[in-house]
Order: sequence, then structure tokens, then C-alpha cells
Amino acid sequence: MKFFKASRKCDLRAKTIKNIAIFGYANLGDKEELFQEVFNVSKRLAEADYTIVNGGGPGVMLAASLGAKKADGKVIGVTLYPKDMKNFEGKDPKNLLDLEIKTETYIERTLTLMKQGQVYVIFKGGTGTISEFGMAWGLARLYFGHHKPLILYGKFWHKIMKAFKENMFLRPEEEKVYKIVENPEEVLQAIYDFECEIDSGEHGDHVKASTEGFSI
Repeated sequence: MKFFKASRKCDLRAKTIKNIAIFGYANLGDKEELFQEVFNVSKRLAEADYTIVNGGGPGVMLAASLGAKKADGKVIGVTLYPKDMKNFEGKDPKNLLDLEIKTETYIERTLTLMKQGQVYVIFKGGTGTISEFGMAWGLARLYFGHHKPLILYGKFWHKIMKAFKENMFLRPEEEKVYKIVENPEEVLQAIYDFECEIDSGEHGDHVKASTEGFSI
């Protein structure tokens, strides 16, 4: 996958995509650069009338909700209130949601996030983000043709994807389901371009993206 560059001004909103799921590091302070980047991306998405989906917790999740709310956008939170996971962050009381979907297990939470999102924007994170990225990428391959695309935010993704290509077995379609971007406008353009690619048949026999795009 080549580095993504906006090929045209993104002044149009995707017609078949509404919910954008945000993934990234939970242990992130509000003074850190990444927090502001996520805030800005989510604000811009909300300004374009996209709904933000996140896990309802702190860090990147909180930044996503605050950014959306700054633009009077809507936020869906998929939450988990664990009783036996001392290292799980749980719901952040400062993360205000328009709709909260409560889940019973970590696996159910992850799958519900995958189902609610139609496009996944993945920021820098830890093992939780790695697991979410892996599942999203794996599902995109399995359901290729009616998959949900990934937007990988940040230059560092080039090294990660290069390492995968050099050391793992990748199929051609696995490089078609993601784009690497660096700023909010490129996120918007990537969403729009994914829809254009879908409509033109570049992703095969694609069923229009929706929260029922695949069964999990």
C-alpha cells in the first residue's frame, strides 16, 4: 500500500458511510500531542456529519468524544464494566455518549465496536489497539468485497506495514483495505475515496457499507 495523498479536495461526504470507529491508546493524557490529534480528527469528522464510535473510555476514546462534541456531533460508546480485569480502563465518566451500548465481555465489546463502525480509524496504541487492528484487518480480508476499510493514522504505520510485508504472508487484497494518512483532511478524503473505489468495483463485488455489512 502506497502512502496516501489526497487526490482532490474533499468537499463531499460519503453517501453510504455514517459511523466511524476510533481506536487507540487508553493511557493517554489530555496534554499529549496524540490526544489533540485525535480531538482534531473527530471534530472534523463530526463537522462532516459522521457519527463517532469508541469504547467509552479514557485517552484516545475520550479525545474522540470531546472532538465530536466540540462540533455538536454524535457519539456511540461501546462499554464494558469488568469485574475481573484490573488492567482494563473501563468507562470514563468524562466520556459523554449519546448512545451507550453495554457489553458483558471484552470479546463482545470488540466485536460490537467492529459491527457499529463502518470505517475504522486506528491511531497509535498498545496491545489493546494491536488486537483491534488485527481483528479489523483480518475481518476485512475474510469479508473482502463487502468489508469495512481501515484508515491508519500516522507515519509510523509505514514501518509497521513494511515489516508485515517483509516478514509475514500477505495476500493481494490485504493491501487494498487500508490507507495511511497524516491529518484530518486526509481522513475525510480516504473515507470518500474508499466509497469511490467501492462504487467503481475496485474492491470486487462490494455490498454498500452499513452496520450490517457483515455478521459477527
